[in-house]
Amino acid sequence: PLKKMPWWWPFLLLVVCTRGMSQECMEDPAEAYRFTGVACRLTYPAAVVLNEKTTKVIEAAFQHTKYPTIKGEKALLFGSKLIYGLNNLEIYNLTIGQSAFELRPGEGISLNISNVSVVFKGTIQYAYGSCLNFGHSVDFEMESEIDLGINPKLYCGNGKVSADTSDCYLKFHKLDLLLQGDREPNWLKKVFTHFLTFTIKVAVRGQICQEINKVANILADFVQETAEKFLTDGDISVDIGVTGPPVITTNYIESYHKGFTIYKNSTTVIEESVFNPRHLKEHRMLYFWLSDHMLNQIFNATHQDGRFQLNISGPELTVRCILESSSAELRVWSTSQAFMNTSRDFGSTVWAQASGQLHCGGSTTPVLSFETVSIEEYNKLRTFLENAVEKTGVPKIITVLEAKITLLLNKQGVNLFDIYNPEVIPQDGYVLIQMDFGFPHHLLVEFLRKTLE
Repeated sequence: PLKKMPWWWPFLLLVVCTRGMSQECMEDPAEAYRFTGVACRLTYPAAVVLNEKTTKVIEAAFQHTKYPTIKGEKALLFGSKLIYGLNNLEIYNLTIGQSAFELRPGEGISLNISNVSVVFKGTIQYAYGSCLNFGHSVDFEMESEIDLGINPKLYCGNGKVSADTSDCYLKFHKLDLLLQGDREPNWLKKVFTHFLTFTIKVAVRGQICQEINKVANILADFVQETAEKFLTDGDISVDIGVTGPPVITTNYIESYHKGFTIYKNSTTVIEESVFNPRHLKEHRMLYFWLSDHMLNQIFNATHQDGRFQLNISGPELTVRCILESSSAELRVWSTSQAFMNTSRDFGSTVWAQASGQLHCGGSTTPVLSFETVSIEEYNKLRTFLENAVEKTGVPKIITVLEAKITLLLNKQGVNLFDIYNPEVIPQDGYVLIQMDFGFPHHLLVEFLRKTLE
């Protein structure tokens, strides 16, 4: 039995990868809970941390927006008209004041980006009458101040939590036009100002909101790809497609996932989960709820993949090799699927059968072989085995586990995340992990780099 679990124990989950399934979400929460192997709760303080990075994502959306050429015409006096084309519209000197958000129960998230200051630059080509060839052109700048509002709706889409950002609007507080070049007659500026202001408002509003929706999808894909890379290892994977729609309250956002283990195209299923939202709390930033069912499935796949094996050496073992005058090595491996049970009183207990062989030097023939199921038969060697297990085996296994799991976590990228004060809390039939975190700046930089490629 493990009375006190080290902080890295739950991250054995990191040997798996995420995959979404086409199965639709279950609208009945009670039914969805039955199939839930993993649950995640992101509380309001965590949303505050994420919101601090929102302005960088909005900046990327503005800067990455491509504006199409806009053509139109304007009626002038005495039956004449002005034909124009708006080309090469680009953004300069972008600054964003602040971002505020609100969690709206049962609806979604309200984001308000205020004091967006930006300069639009481009070229106007124009001609008079019915001439289709633009005979004149003038460069322009337009200084603007904008407030941006987005109301994302979270929903189940393609087996994962998706966001719909179509509810998007821009409010312009300032639009000042400056025409450049040698010719800048007042009448031309007066003619252009009205329709150019209106045209830019329409173009910018449509393109910016469209780009924000695009960036939101890119961000979702980036998170998914990062998670897949972060959690992938060999032939073992876990399907964490959602079992039900996400839940939003004023204090947290919560999602429910399958947690079905996949090993070499064979999938196990959880059908009687003990999950209940009351198991999760709200005083930390991030919570993960992990079912014993899911962890047992991972242990079983790990056993089938032959990963539970270890070679141990130490002075306590050498006594059996005195006659050979050589070093000793104890080779142990699992011979049965492991079974784990978690309880509030005893922590997590893992039962498994194992076999071992003691080798002296480089000999391929063991001087001692044993199995955990028949240890009682070795009365003469019982003291030696108990001594080897207690003084060498258990400490050595813990040391190796710490080193190996830390290496695996760093390989998968855990060291790139800012995780603070993680706690592992064993409960009856499940494990609760709670922690605080900081959003890794390097991940945002990598995302923005890919977005702007």
